[in-house]
Formats: sequence, structure tokens, C-alpha cells
Amino acid sequence: MSKKRSMSPASRSAFINYGIVIVAYVVIQIMLGQDMLSNTLQSLLVPVCCYIVMAVSLNLTVGVLGELSLGHAGFMSLGAFSGIIVSFALKDIIAIGPLVLVISIVVGAIIGGIGGVLVGVPVLRLRGDYLAIVTLAFGEIIKNVIMVLYVGLDENGLHFATSQSNLNMAYEGVAIIKGPMGAVGVSRLATFTAGFILVLVTLIIVQNLVNSRSGRAILALRDNRIAAESVGISVTKYKLMAFVTSAALAGAAGALFGLNYSSTVATRFDFNTSILILVFVVLGGLGSIRGSIIAAALLYILPEMLRSFAISEYRMLIYAVILILVMLFTNNPRLKELISKIMPKRKAKKGGEANG
Repeated sequence: MSKKRSMSPASRSAFINYGIVIVAYVVIQIMLGQDMLSNTLQSLLVPVCCYIVMAVSLNLTVGVLGELSLGHAGFMSLGAFSGIIVSFALKDIIAIGPLVLVISIVVGAIIGGIGGVLVGVPVLRLRGDYLAIVTLAFGEIIKNVIMVLYVGLDENGLHFATSQSNLNMAYEGVAIIKGPMGAVGVSRLATFTAGFILVLVTLIIVQNLVNSRSGRAILALRDNRIAAESVGISVTKYKLMAFVTSAALAGAAGALFGLNYSSTVATRFDFNTSILILVFVVLGGLGSIRGSIIAAALLYILPEMLRSFAISEYRMLIYAVILILVMLFTNNPRLKELISKIMPKRKAKKGGEANG
């Protein structure tokens, strides 16, 4: 008789993650149908999906690859503004909104991936604090470039300049990006369903990469670079693979995020945004995809939930205190040891009651 093949722990964990996302989507859709969500919470659904994608993609760089990146919001901004430009360009060509959204997200992912290549090739030769500083500088450079960039569209195509007077557009031309004012008059094409699909696609890409042969090579580089090199693993190839994949997914999330608002400015994607995403990754657990999903969803919604209470003036203070307490809890070896001592006793007690 042939032995029954059991599912590997990695595959089981991946399917649990898919199940969590699908169940959450179904529950939220039911709540939307029953009008059980406030307008504030409904407005957070798409951004939550975007930040989940950002957290999972950054975890690929920080948790799986083991390199600290502080410029992830820069890739998000590349995707956001490139997606907005594409949506403007296709508005009069394609009448189907969801199709325009899909194309914009794909273009945002491509531009984000190109940004990942341009940054990754020279930067990934660095390690530790040096890599973090360079990625931080990249994010700030992108933000400041967009703040002085003017993009217009007319019958002759796209026009780029550093001042609106130099766009040289026809009379019927439309200014898409107006420097510090950012992108205005954007068609809001993003939907919660599109965000749900993007989260699923991100999970499929990241989890299949991590559980593949390439993923094992990336993990080997994280654990011991010298040993990995000694057995023939290409450092540049696999580091760049993880970094570019992470950047492309951030670009896709940025495109969805940008098309969720009627106006978007470059300051939305500053250093604080990169740190916020890093907080999601750290609190969710380095290398834990499920942790990134849960942390991004809860920690993004929490400040907005606190806003509705009488203590709304202190919501960010409470948020900061909660973050500190979570960090102390997750990094306290004595507390972990105490929990590990308590849990077996509970299991033994339950087992005794069942047997009795």
C-alpha cells in the first residue's frame, strides 16, 4: 500500500494565511452588506490592504533576507505616481475602470521593480547600518524629486518639467502632477476587492518564493553568508531577487493606494511611512508572514478606532504605549519562560480531566 502523503508544515502555514485573508474578506463583505461598518472603517479597507502588502513585502527583505531597509516608502511612491499617470493616460482610451486599475497596478509594480534594480545593484554590496542609511537616502531622494516634478498630458503625450510653466502643453492639456501639490483630480478606481486580490497575489508570490529553492538560498545567506558563498550560492543574484520582488510588490501597493484618493502628495511616502511599515514587520515577527498581516491590519486601524472615543486627543500616546508594551512582551525571555511553564500544566490538566 502506498503511504499517504502529508502536507508539509510550510504548505500548511501558507494555506492558513490564505484562509485568514479569505475569511476576513468574506466577513467584511457580509458586514458591508448589513451596513455594520462606519464610513470611517470603510474608508480604511483599501489602505489596510495596501499596508498589508507593504508589510509582507518588506518582511521579505528584512525578515527573510536579513537586510534592514528604511526606504520602502520610496518604492511605494514610485508605484503610486506612476499608477496615477497611467490611469490618466488610459482614461479616454479604456472605458472599463477595473481594467485601467489592473494596468496601473502592473505598471506600478514594474516601475517599483526597476527602482529596486537601480537601488539594489550598487546598494546590496553594503551590509548592516550602511545599507539602512543608503535606502533611507533613496526614499528621501524620491520624495524630493516628486515634490519638484510637474507632469502634464495632452494630445502629444506626456510632458515632464520642474516647473508648470515649462510643461509646454496644448491648451486642452491636463496637469497630472503639480510639484508640491502632488497629483490632483485622480479618479478613485481602487476597491476593497482589488485590495483583497492584491494581498492574495502578494502572499502567493512571497510564500512560494520563500518555500522554493531560491528561498532556501536567500535564507542561507541570511543565516551565514560565508557558508552560503562557500557552497556556490550567488550573493548578488539572490539578494537582488528578494530586494526587487519586495520593491515590485511595494510599487503595486503604491499604485492601489494612489488610486484610492482624489489627490496624493509626495509627503505621504516619507521616512515616517517607512518606519511605520517596519514597525508592522518587527511587531508581527521577523520572517513571519502571518504576523505581518495581523500586525499591519490591527496597528493601522487602532489609531482610527481610538479617534472615535472620548480620549481621541491621546490616541497617538496610547498607540505608542501599546507599541512599547508589545515590544517589552515579545522580547522578555523571563515572561516567555513563565508562559512555557504554564502551558504544559494546562495541557496536562486538560488531559487528566479528559481521561478521567
